[in-house]
Amino acid sequence: MSQKIITFEIVTPERVVFREEIRQITVPTTSGEVTILPEHIPLVSILKPGVLEIKKSDDTWEIISVSGGFLEVLRDKIVILADTAERAVELDEQRIEEARARAEEAKKNAINVDQMEFARIAAQLEKELARTRALNRWRKIKGFSK
Repeated sequence: MSQKIITFEIVTPERVVFREEIRQITVPTTSGEVTILPEHIPLVSILKPGVLEIKKSDDTWEIISVSGGFLEVLRDKIVILADTAERAVELDEQRIEEARARAEEAKKNAINVDQMEFARIAAQLEKELARTRALNRWRKIKGFSK
């Protein structure tokens, strides 16, 4: 007996990041983490910055960092429209650390900025932290250490 699968795709304004048949996915929503399996009830949700953990049809794992977006679960398909999304294998730790340091510095110096600018800085920091978590999770799954 074979396990059930469901079609999944994640798309950003720039590209299709991932499109494949999968066994399950865990996504960070504004209501908490949700794990979706085939035959899940229909669902629409807002994503928060975080890590997608995807179990592919061959039982290997794919890790993707997202900075927000929308999730739609249909009867036979899962679609994520993400603001940004990066596969963990594509992430560069040095670039992430530099961007995170810049975002943290901007947040420290944000005393005299308006709420919109502060929200932009905070969102950038959240994005970089999600990228770091995705890279760390991918390393753990693959058995790598720092």
